[in-house]
Amino acid sequence: MVRALVCDPVDEAALTLLRDAGIEVVYRPGISSEELIGEIGGFDVVVVRGRTKITSSVIDAGRALKIIGRAGTGLDNIDLAAAERRGIVVLNTPEAPVNAVAELVVGLMIAVARKIALADRLMKEGKWPKHELLGTELSGKVLGVIGFGRIGRRVAEIARAIGMRILAYDIIDIPREVLQQTDATLVDLDRLLSESDFITLHVPLTDDTRHMINEERLRRMKRGAVIVNASRGAVIDEEALYRALREGWIAGAALDVFEREPPVGSKLLELDNVVLTPHIGAETREAQRLAATLLAERIVSKLREMRLIG
Repeated sequence: MVRALVCDPVDEAALTLLRDAGIEVVYRPGISSEELIGEIGGFDVVVVRGRTKITSSVIDAGRALKIIGRAGTGLDNIDLAAAERRGIVVLNTPEAPVNAVAELVVGLMIAVARKIALADRLMKEGKWPKHELLGTELSGKVLGVIGFGRIGRRVAEIARAIGMRILAYDIIDIPREVLQQTDATLVDLDRLLSESDFITLHVPLTDDTRHMINEERLRRMKRGAVIVNASRGAVIDEEALYRALREGWIAGAALDVFEREPPVGSKLLELDNVVLTPHIGAETREAQRLAATLLAERIVSKLREMRLIG
């Protein structure tokens, strides 16, 4: 019998799909790295989310491993080169969290623009800071979207409905019809940085994107600009961002991801003009269920293609 080890919490519907296909499922959410290396040898499939790291050591120990499944988008917690050397198939569900992340991004933009988190904190301290919290509206502003893939496009759709004008930048070609759907204008990065009132990042973490938002680029932004990051933390140089926020190079920021998670000791925690959330972009019931069930369906399909199950 094909055996699958599930290392992180996933929706029960996904486990049912796997079991109904005749797969033995061992559910070990919270398994440690040491335990994983010790146990992976007896499994054909391993399923993870973002917590569990599938390193080369795990892959080497997975003597029977045929499929690595990631319920979600990013694959930076999986050693893809090691998997490729072993001929192990890697599956994920990049479409599952699109709407959840996009809605959070728009919510974060509004939270910074209207100083919602600060207002909440001051109110709970017994204050009534009505005249201290003058905000700004998103309607009529320019949104720069860096990375115009699934999530970036969905953010643009929502922002366009609010009344924002969209500038788009990507290193890959964006089809004309995609730009037309959101009435977006394709520009280079320098123009996007200098003209946008709000900037949102939707790029993977690579050698090219690490610290792509650095001091030089932060200084190119408008003094009233707001930057939002719900992609990967290291895309922004957090030291430079702290200086930009403290010294007023830009007006605000909202971060759902960090260079180190959790960001214990980060100076960003001291600032009132930044809104922080703990990497919850995909943390909706709908997105988690979709990610898990789509992944289970793809695992079953691939195992059938391999003729390992009926």
